[in-house]
Amino acid sequence: MSLFDLSGKVAVITGSSRGIGRAIAEEYAVQGAKVVISSRNQSACDEVAEALNAKHGAGTAVAIAASISSKQALEELITQARATFGQIDVLVCNAASNPYYGPMVGVSDEQFRKILDNNVLSNHWLIQMVLPEMIERKAGAIIIVSSIGGLSGSITIGAYNVSKAADFQLVRNYACEIGKHNVRINAIAPGLIRTDFAKALWEDPKVEKMVTATNPMRRIGEPREIAGAAVYLGSDAGSYMNGQAIIVDGGATISGGAIG
Repeated sequence: MSLFDLSGKVAVITGSSRGIGRAIAEEYAVQGAKVVISSRNQSACDEVAEALNAKHGAGTAVAIAASISSKQALEELITQARATFGQIDVLVCNAASNPYYGPMVGVSDEQFRKILDNNVLSNHWLIQMVLPEMIERKAGAIIIVSSIGGLSGSITIGAYNVSKAADFQLVRNYACEIGKHNVRINAIAPGLIRTDFAKALWEDPKVEKMVTATNPMRRIGEPREIAGAAVYLGSDAGSYMNGQAIIVDGGATISGGAIG
């Protein structure tokens, strides 16, 4: 059996109706996992689940819409996921938001709270919800999709970067607490990826050329190029990986590149 095989595993993936989250869900299904597709929009989730079931067989995926800003909605997500598949083996916290672009001096309290609530607190909630069963089984993997933005400063997305830096520490702290139970938690730090979330940085060819000028690969990444790291961290291939962040950015961080 391949180290990357996910047969028999159940994964809940937030923000998986498009972009990086969808790419992770698609690759998890390829590797044999059952996947829970979740985002705010039920119809968007349905579309992804239907595509996966058509390709990999009925019962591969289920669509459960949930807003990461609502603790009750996330509790219902986890409850329905367990009711459908019996247990949760892998949690991928991918959904995030960024309602503000500009210097941090101008961010409103409401905007900053939304960023921290959606990008940090919601991850903490979800981790709390899945940990008891993982600890009881002494098996489980948790992945937070952070960003290389959490490793640098920015004059345009500083508040977002603060939240992503906090995600790194969330991973480190939980890793210290839960490692003894054979439950692992890690982060993935993507660079600039061709998603709707980062559209402002690549839809204009001139802007894309500017932001990739210092990247050794001279291009931005594609969602599927993040999925491999998620498979590694969720499978037995990553069984001794705990409390770490895998940077997938084409070399941007080692060449002075940054997002925003």
